[in-house]
Amino acid sequence: MPIVPLLLLLCFFTHCTLCFSASKTQTLILPLKTETLPHGFAPHSTNKLSFHHNVTLTIQLSVGSPPQKVTMVLDTGSELSWLHCKKAPNLNSVFNPLASKSYSPIPCSSPVCRTRTRDFSIPVSCDPKKLCHATLSYADASSIEGNLASETFGLGLSTQPGTIFGCMDSGFSSNSEEDAKTTGLMGMNRGSLSFVTQMGLPKFSYCISGRDSSGVLLFGEAKFAWLRPLNYTPLVQISTPLPYFDRVAYTVQLEGIRVSGKVLPLPKSVFVPDHTGAGQTMVDSGTQFTFLLGPVYTALKNEFIQQTKPVLRVLNDPNFVFQGAMDLCYQVPMNRQSLPQLPTVTLMFQGAEMSVSGERLLYRVPGMVRGSDSVYCFTFGNSDLLGIEAFVIGHHHQQNVWMEFDLEKSRVGVAEVRCDLASQRLGLGV
Repeated sequence: MPIVPLLLLLCFFTHCTLCFSASKTQTLILPLKTETLPHGFAPHSTNKLSFHHNVTLTIQLSVGSPPQKVTMVLDTGSELSWLHCKKAPNLNSVFNPLASKSYSPIPCSSPVCRTRTRDFSIPVSCDPKKLCHATLSYADASSIEGNLASETFGLGLSTQPGTIFGCMDSGFSSNSEEDAKTTGLMGMNRGSLSFVTQMGLPKFSYCISGRDSSGVLLFGEAKFAWLRPLNYTPLVQISTPLPYFDRVAYTVQLEGIRVSGKVLPLPKSVFVPDHTGAGQTMVDSGTQFTFLLGPVYTALKNEFIQQTKPVLRVLNDPNFVFQGAMDLCYQVPMNRQSLPQLPTVTLMFQGAEMSVSGERLLYRVPGMVRGSDSVYCFTFGNSDLLGIEAFVIGHHHQQNVWMEFDLEKSRVGVAEVRCDLASQRLGLGV
């Protein structure tokens, strides 16, 4: 669910030799390096790749015959994958379909062209050549359009001929600087046209480390002696279509929030989707921070202010709202070596918890200075201010958590882990 710049993208960059386990079921693991970037925009085997993060999570793979290297943003909140297929002044990485023998555009008469997906408008149109034309629009007002096509995608040593994707040749971006570093986007939700569905991958995991260190992206089974048992929460699924419920998202049930030892005094009903489907909780690698619906956000904000009064000074500027949705910010002296002790915020799910502590709770706003103070903002935002009818768990709060997406058993698993050490243990030090 790319929302830029309001919800910044996360990118995996792979630039290393792929490694495979010796087990019968191969696990593809990709070494992962995290670094601060400028602000702005295989069936039943396991792959491993490296990534950098802060703004985008990208992975590098091969597409076409002969293979061309492409870099794609990994997004668990989107379905249709797409590639830039036309050179532009601000793009230095594009896919050339004319150079590929396996590229095949999809005619508008094809059933695939009429597949109902939230990613592009229905009905799709026919271009002058009778080819399937699609337009994708995102929440940051960016859009991209082009033709649906099939092509051979390679991930590690596995290849998948006939993979459906968008070959996009025009559009508008709110973040051309970041787009210039990528060739496209890889949709990883549970929709029929997503990359993970088309590749037939039963599960995948990632482990996002803190800034300036390394982590891992893994396709397949994760069984390591050093990885503590995962706690699982089931994916919420509904059979009846509802206007505001994304049925192919990784939706889990948020049941409460705890600040230090105090559970926010909220009825469980505020976390449950209403009759329109509004209010689902999505785990999204395409969103940087975490966003909560208004009443829940307000309760958390007030409790966090109360518990941090002795150690933090609130920025009293009603006109400053970071990224349009984060209105709780603090002034912290620039000469301070580290942040004070902060209360842990724990997201309570059915069967699992995710705790956010320390530096992950506050984000220093680049270039924002008030006197001799830096400005830090609370890393939970208000969904209502963005016009999003959902709770969204972003990647910033998934740092140092092993995140497993189990499609076979319809569940998400979590376990706290040092992701930089996990990368070293897997021999992926970079």
